[in-house]
This record gives sequence, C-alpha cells and structure tokens, in this order.
Amino acid sequence: MLEQIGFVDVRIGAPCDTFGEASGETNARKFEVYGYPFLARKPK
Repeated sequence: MLEQIGFVDVRIGAPCDTFGEASGETNARKFEVYGYPFLARKPK
C-alpha cells in the first residue's frame, strides 16, 4: 500500500506486542494481533 502511494525503500520490521497490559490484551492474543514498525521514504 505504501508503494502504491509513492513511497520507496519500504522496510517492515518484526512483529511487536503492542497490547501488553492493555484492556484488549486477551483478544489481541486470541486473534494474534501485532503491530509492525515500518520505515519508508517518499522521493522528492
């Protein structure tokens, strides 16, 4: 999706637990929901 709007050099990192100790943690674990860091740049 990022590439479709003009970003290049898109890199996606390893999955991260973003729900630890949150009220939705149980559901996040049940459905294997993770956050992913990403880095991209948009050429000038």
